Amino acid sequence: MDVQPGQLEALVAIADLGTFDAAARRLNVTPSAISQRIRALETAAGQVLIRRTTPCRPTAAGEALVRLGRQTRLLYDEARDALADAHRGAVDLPVAVNADSLATWFRDVIEVVAGWEGVALRLDVEDQAYSGALLRSGDCLAAVTSDPVAVQGCVVERLGTLRYVPAASPAFAERWRAGRGHDWAAMPMVVFNSKDSLQHDVLQARGVDDPPVVHRVPTSADFHEAVRRGLGWGAIPEPQLRPDLADGRLVRLDARTHLDVTLHWQRWRLDSPTLTTLTSAVRDAARVHLRR
Repeated sequence: MDVQPGQLEALVAIADLGTFDAAARRLNVTPSAISQRIRALETAAGQVLIRRTTPCRPTAAGEALVRLGRQTRLLYDEARDALADAHRGAVDLPVAVNADSLATWFRDVIEVVAGWEGVALRLDVEDQAYSGALLRSGDCLAAVTSDPVAVQGCVVERLGTLRYVPAASPAFAERWRAGRGHDWAAMPMVVFNSKDSLQHDVLQARGVDDPPVVHRVPTSADFHEAVRRGLGWGAIPEPQLRPDLADGRLVRLDARTHLDVTLHWQRWRLDSPTLTTLTSAVRDAARVHLRR
């Protein structure tokens, strides 16, 4: 199949923006030129690649070529950066990372990337159990994920374990004390969002259903602060919890209860210096902060 870079570029633009007209504006060509590129690409592929709906969406075959287009764009940007004395644009580096990692150990990675020239880091915050979809669609080049099975076209490696500990403010813990423990069935809890199952897993292990009051606080920093201020109890990442235990702002609700989430790094199988360097930074940060 003879695929031209301009055709892939048009396909990616339509997938990103949803219309032929918007893709034409991004690429500074006419809508007719976009249509011609897509027709030529579909002729070469022998099948429909774009569903002409509102918005337009790639078919399954189109998604495979969208991934190819994004990969091609990364390699092209890197080559242009290596050859040009003055790089006209930045290498786009889209990465998926869960909110708790972003709020803790992944900040070391950001600090490393801050020293790079000509690289635009674009972070998509997604739960570690759901980031594989972003890899499959080609929206991300790499992801922090809990899935040990590599997405097709990717390689995967184990990073380490992020431990979560049920904790609450001292006043909250005392209020809901029941004998030598706590009233897990009644005391309010805080969850991150509808995908957050950590607190539910803690209760399930105790044979307890969700309490009557469940608060939802959908950012890692604000979730942490909500637990600090007594809104409810929550499973706090160990790196966030240690300082609060030391100064008495939070207490563990059970000395032995914890949840360990094993994190993995998945990246596209590309010969990309940028991805290789990013992977090294991720490994270094995980080695320092995650449990082995």
